[in-house]
Amino acid sequence: MLSDTISFLRDHLFTMPVLAKFAVGMVMLVVIPRLSRRLHVPVPVGLLLSGVLVGPYVLDIFGKVRPIADFLAELGKLLLMFFAGLEINLELFRRARNRSIALGVATTLFPLVLGTIVGLSFGYAAIPAIVIGSLLASHTLLGLSIVSRLGLGSLEPVTVAVGATVMSDTLSLVVFAICVSIYTTGFSPSGLALLLAEIAGYILLVLFGLSRLGAYVLKRVKDEEDAYFVLMLSIMAIAGVLAEAIQLPGIVGAFLAGLAINASAQHAPASVKLEFLAKSLFIPIFFVVTGFLINPITFVYGIFDNFLLVASIIGALLIGKWIAAWGVGRAFGYSRNEQLTVWSLTLPQVAATLAATLVAHETLGAAGQRLLDDRMLNVVLVLVFATSVLGPVLTERFACRLTTGQPGRC
Repeated sequence: MLSDTISFLRDHLFTMPVLAKFAVGMVMLVVIPRLSRRLHVPVPVGLLLSGVLVGPYVLDIFGKVRPIADFLAELGKLLLMFFAGLEINLELFRRARNRSIALGVATTLFPLVLGTIVGLSFGYAAIPAIVIGSLLASHTLLGLSIVSRLGLGSLEPVTVAVGATVMSDTLSLVVFAICVSIYTTGFSPSGLALLLAEIAGYILLVLFGLSRLGAYVLKRVKDEEDAYFVLMLSIMAIAGVLAEAIQLPGIVGAFLAGLAINASAQHAPASVKLEFLAKSLFIPIFFVVTGFLINPITFVYGIFDNFLLVASIIGALLIGKWIAAWGVGRAFGYSRNEQLTVWSLTLPQVAATLAATLVAHETLGAAGQRLLDDRMLNVVLVLVFATSVLGPVLTERFACRLTTGQPGRC
């Protein structure tokens, strides 16, 4: 009965006029975030699930060939990483720079190593295994709004956790970029040396050259919001194109571009408007279109069939991030609750993890094999869902203890 109903809806919804499909998409972008917040489900997860529902494996509203939606999703993916770099609070990073660097390196290294070990243990080759580790190395500060609401944003452990994001996101993306390049072009010592030199040169060019040029150009048009708006998009696109020219994923360039113009453009009126447009339209479209990739039946069976892999990946993340938070926190004299708060802040895997996973899934080697297969794509989607729920819940629990000294109370 259910299958007959779905087949009936598929036949009629797919034949809707293009404008009607556009209207359906816009309504989704309005309704799903509000519904997600009411149900206490992270908005990216709600958008992913809605994409599964309207995608080709369920209702099939938008079809399997959708160049416009795919382009908007690609732009959303770049903007997601661009604002990940643009929104990093460099002032907080400078305030506790050495400690932020220490935590950033630790919270990158331990999950990277443990994730790589898990990948190798489940039969993945060295490069895909390292990519799996790199996906666990970054983090998204979903719990930051919680500590800010509790008035804890200025505490040193929180400041250090925020500053560590600069290091963890940058290092994990550099490792990821090296793996992608080696996978597509092959490995050789001289080739690796050349690649590392190109990456170092590219990072310096973007963070110092493009940073100064961008600041100069943006300053010249600071009173012209339309030009400022377009120039920010252009800087992101140029950095992405330069990245792809040396076999790096475009998301690396987008992230570094955001980091490069962070100081000059973070609070500009045009930047606020671009952020509004990105977060209300393009980035949600990216999450919805990502949902199109998920076959729910295959996904559910995949969880049960690969339960040990799912548990191992999540376990590697939890243990790796905990070792980093505990070790660095102990060295800096943080209390147990401060260590746990830092740990919970570094758990969520959403923005960089999801964007990098899709790039890896679309990357083909010389033999035509995907860098990350469908099985790992499903595992990462489970990881995104689990940590985007678990991270903020734990942050609220442990941060509350910092305000009262009593477990579980604010």
